[in-house]
Amino acid sequence: MSTPGAYARLIRIGWVLVREGVISALPSENLPMLPRAAQSLAGLFARRRAIDEDRSDRLARAIERLGPSYVKIGQFLATRPDVVGAEFAEDLSFLQDRMATFPVEAARATIEGSLGRPVSDLYVQFGDPIAAASIAQVHPAVVLKDGIERQVAVKVIRPGVRQRFAHDLEAMFLVSRLQERFLPHTRRLRPVEVTKTLEQTTKIEMDLRLEAAALSELGENAADDPGFRVPTVDWERTGRDVVTMEWIDGIKMSDVEGLRRAGHDLNALADTLIQSFLRHTLRDGFFHADMHQGNLFVDPKGMIVAVDFGIVGRLGKKERRFLAEILYGFITRDYRRVADVHFEAGYVPAHHDVASFAQAIRAIGEPIHGQPAETISMAKLLTLLFEVTQLFEMETRPELVMLQKTMVVVEGVARTLNPRFNMWKASEPVVGGWIRDNLGPKRIVGDVKEAFHAAVRLAEAAPEIAAKTEKFSREITAMAENGLRFDAETAEAIGRSEARHNRSGRVALWVIALALAVIAWKLF
Repeated sequence: MSTPGAYARLIRIGWVLVREGVISALPSENLPMLPRAAQSLAGLFARRRAIDEDRSDRLARAIERLGPSYVKIGQFLATRPDVVGAEFAEDLSFLQDRMATFPVEAARATIEGSLGRPVSDLYVQFGDPIAAASIAQVHPAVVLKDGIERQVAVKVIRPGVRQRFAHDLEAMFLVSRLQERFLPHTRRLRPVEVTKTLEQTTKIEMDLRLEAAALSELGENAADDPGFRVPTVDWERTGRDVVTMEWIDGIKMSDVEGLRRAGHDLNALADTLIQSFLRHTLRDGFFHADMHQGNLFVDPKGMIVAVDFGIVGRLGKKERRFLAEILYGFITRDYRRVADVHFEAGYVPAHHDVASFAQAIRAIGEPIHGQPAETISMAKLLTLLFEVTQLFEMETRPELVMLQKTMVVVEGVARTLNPRFNMWKASEPVVGGWIRDNLGPKRIVGDVKEAFHAAVRLAEAAPEIAAKTEKFSREITAMAENGLRFDAETAEAIGRSEARHNRSGRVALWVIALALAVIAWKLF
């Protein structure tokens, strides 16, 4: 898409935001006079009904008007409060499954094109859509396996969504480049890199085979976890544009009264939810990164079932250790250790003073420790921690921001189930156990084992390394004695280039000579 096309899309985005009253609802207290005047002018063009709505409703309506790809962009930016701010991230988090459905005939055509078989051969029954999101919609269906009919859920990609998203992404790249150019203080947030992350994340999410793989991986990891599971995947009926999975009979976690009427222990569900998330994060380094209430069910047995694995997060061993040490440092009020971990991890540039950073961390931790246990919020802790990043020039770490956002969302869901939810008490069995296993004597044993395995792998590769080193040494010696040699292909390429250069040089000399001859003829 051309740059003029991207500017045209930006103009349309701006007009929709103005008409839906989003611009006029922005905070204006710190704005300079000219932007404040422009905001007041934008308010004159807003729809009358939009003025009476909350900002989150205005923003949700505007993004829905812009189309499915903008809903996905909004959902992604809801995971990046470092980029859009905490308030806007909260507003954008309301964009959950609010899209209109597309015709069932289009879904059938997509399935047949992806799997190469008629829908009637794949499913005994295939129903109308029951839920629609920005990228795909879900249909109930029935399959025949081993002579038994089983109900399944079929997720089908929206027709044309990849092309629309590719076009809309051009406007996002334009905005991020303009931001880096004209707002230098925001470069540490790396807006272009954030847009590239969005592009990659959405490409993965639009390949439903990868979502099925994420379901399968987390299902294996959580196979023995108490109170938590994920649907099984029907790989025979899964392709790039369709994924078929186990049907979940359960109550959404957003229906708190329904859960209570069904006799579920809401306090136990809240504890299980946060423990499962921390277990996946610290133990496996692989977690569901979109655990809002719409993606969580409770089945009749009281098991929490998570769905929609389009967005997942990963943490390496190093990041998991730093996360555990940071949380443990806050719990024990060891702010110097929290600061040291940030510097060891490279999250804070080395030219800053560790003691000053520890002082800033203390300013965050002490007020929290002064509160009753049931009011201590990890969401508040992590949000306050993020506020010091600008003071100390901390660059954006996408994997940590996604973790922070997911942790905030999970804690919020737990508090809807149990208003007196104690994050620290619920987390201690998982976090404490992980620390004992990975930061104590067991960690030393594990490190020794890893070092031994690495040494074995190195010993196995030693003959090949020695042979390559010897060959390289001989080639260096030969070049020193005989000069640099090229293979036949390289020599031929150099010859062709030199020939072109010589021909061009000869032509240039003839042109110069002819020009001098003409000048001489004119003079004489």
